[in-house]
Amino acid sequence: MRYETTEQIAPWCALNRIFGFAPKTGLSVIRHFGSPEAVFRAGQKALESLLGNAAGYISRITMDTLEREKEEVGRLSEDGIQFLCIDDERYPALLAECDDPPLLLYMKSDSTPEEVFCGKPGVAVVGTRDITSYGKEWCTRIVTAMGSAEVKPLIVSGLAIGTDITAHISALDAGLPTIAVMATGIDAVYPFRHGWHADRIASSPGSALVTDYPPGTVPKAINFLRRNRIIAGLSEAVILAESRRKGGGMMTCHLASSYNRDVYALPGRIDDVCSEGCNILIGQRTADAIYSVNELLDSLGLGQGCRKDGISLKTKVYQYYKEKEDPDFAAAASEIADIVRQNRDISIEDIASLAKLSCRDTASLAGILECDGIIVTDLLRRCSINPNFM
Repeated sequence: MRYETTEQIAPWCALNRIFGFAPKTGLSVIRHFGSPEAVFRAGQKALESLLGNAAGYISRITMDTLEREKEEVGRLSEDGIQFLCIDDERYPALLAECDDPPLLLYMKSDSTPEEVFCGKPGVAVVGTRDITSYGKEWCTRIVTAMGSAEVKPLIVSGLAIGTDITAHISALDAGLPTIAVMATGIDAVYPFRHGWHADRIASSPGSALVTDYPPGTVPKAINFLRRNRIIAGLSEAVILAESRRKGGGMMTCHLASSYNRDVYALPGRIDDVCSEGCNILIGQRTADAIYSVNELLDSLGLGQGCRKDGISLKTKVYQYYKEKEDPDFAAAASEIADIVRQNRDISIEDIASLAKLSCRDTASLAGILECDGIIVTDLLRRCSINPNFM
């Protein structure tokens, strides 16, 4: 069955608002009375008989609540928001299999639910907000490689700064659809700085913004933790790029494991706190270690990606500048790029020392390499290779 009219959708929205933090209870109430509409016709005695002293729920199950929800559904529908009730045939099947699926999903997308949840394997890519250059590089490499695989997956993440937004951007740049699971209502983007990226996701084929939180929901810490169950639930596998010992990415991986989904983690240095969570999951055998991108693609069932032609970065940079500049410039630029490749997060001063150039000349060359998208620098002017160029 499909729920498409305001009359059909509003009772689900109302009960989702009431039982949002207890979806299992909400679903049992609906099943008991036969339909969400019947819940609002049940009467206080029947509700008390079923819910006991849960007055917080019962006092909100009123016809006034339902009427207000009808008005909101109408407004949201005019703004292009779509609704997926758990009994709707278009509701994502993987999510419905979980222990506590949301009663309803709000979806903002230029695509239909069928196009978003059309059978592409979902792969969640999650991790820390304070992602390092190492994590960002490999997050980008992994997602980009999936974009060239024989089977194209759907990339799922949470729109947060750091790993999440890196995964979303990399997916779109690689031609992959992506779902951003929000920790707020569908009417607001958090963080605000990702508004443009959210618009890009919503307008990209097969991509969507998704949340189970009603409009007006503000970004509280508990909301981020609860939305992780949706990220895990929508995905056949979860990849942890980087994580501290505790964090949302760790929770998502544990949830995915409890849902019998595959979990993978990018190993890091023993003394790196941003890789501590990944190393713990690998040590506990909760996650498989990622040692090779092509092996990961095989393990995910995506087939092989397009293999590189074997050309070295140094040669690639030299050839890039040979046609534009004189050979001496091309040689110096390629030398600096190679030094950066071998020394991630290296400073301009250290590059100059290794290249035997002045700091002034090195800074000038590094600036050109950055403008051309070959290297990237952080706020401390530490240099790393742009993974999109490799």
